[in-house]
This record gives sequence, C-alpha cells and structure tokens, in this order.
Amino acid sequence: MTILNPAKGLLLVAEPSIIGDVSFNRSVVLLAEYDKSGSVGFILNKPLPYKLKDFVPEISSDLPVYNGGPVEQDNLYFIHCIPEIIPDSIEISDGVYWGGDFGAILDLLKDNKLRKDQIRFFLGYSGWESNQLEQELEINSWVVAPNTYHNSIIGKTDVNFWKEKMREFGGDYLLWSNAPENPALN
Repeated sequence: MTILNPAKGLLLVAEPSIIGDVSFNRSVVLLAEYDKSGSVGFILNKPLPYKLKDFVPEISSDLPVYNGGPVEQDNLYFIHCIPEIIPDSIEISDGVYWGGDFGAILDLLKDNKLRKDQIRFFLGYSGWESNQLEQELEINSWVVAPNTYHNSIIGKTDVNFWKEKMREFGGDYLLWSNAPENPALN
C-alpha cells in the first residue's frame, strides 16, 4: 500500500488499533482543510438517529444527519457536489464542496430539490491543531487514503464504509474487516 501524506480532499481511515475512542473508532474522515495551522474533516460513516427536520423546523426533509466529529457538535455542517445551485461553496477536491449559502439550501429543501447523494449534513466536525494529526499518524492511528470515489462519496458512504476500506487495504487489514467492533466480546 502506498503511504500518502495528509492533504485536503484525502481520507483518514482509522487504524483498527483505535479501540474505545467513541468518536473515531472505525471512522472514515474526509479532510476538508489541511494546512500548517491545523486540519478539519468530517466523519463519513457515522449516521445519527436524526433527520434534518429535527434540527431545522421550517423544513420537512428526511435527509439523514451524521456525526461529523467531536468538535462543535451543536452546529450543523454540510458537504455537497452541487456548487452551481449552492453559492459561496468551498471546493475540497474532485467536485466535493464544503459549506455555502444556507438560505439557498433551505429553498432547495422546501422545493424538494436535494437528494441524499448530493448533500450530506453533519453535527460537529473533526479538528486537529497544528501538528496534532501528524503526531497521530506517527503513532499509527490513521491510514491516509485517496478519495477514489470523488464527488460520489457523498451518497456512497454508510456504516460499512470502514470495513470496505479494510478489505481494500488487504493484508493484515483484511482480518479486521470482519472482526467485532469490540474484540473483547469475541
């Protein structure tokens, strides 16, 4: 497997050794920002038992909401692949965008013009201070992987995404793809 350095638009896949970490155990994170001052990402494979309408009462959308990470979990964030209808979006990479005009999103949702393969909502985000992610990489907490899904990653990822990545990595990781989440229960 090729070793990649972290960069905006790449994936962080939690090493199987991250056991007991409620936020990051078996997580796949899309890095939305990465520079010397720190990093921001969103956990892609941890759906919450809520729908968007639970947080935005003026809409009736059943779009799912995901746990984006342990930082600012009282705020709603989103990524999408439709910057042409959501102004002020920031490109992460490969047609995946972060943020934008929330008023435009509300209008699109009221008109039922957004699909779950176009936009994903998160409570909170994953954040690392300067050099923190590098330290976690040094102790093998993460594997950095390319986003081979490009903008289709928004609709593709689900709770089994981490297992899929373990199978893709092969070798010793293949064993972890079918291991119980808590090996002590095996």
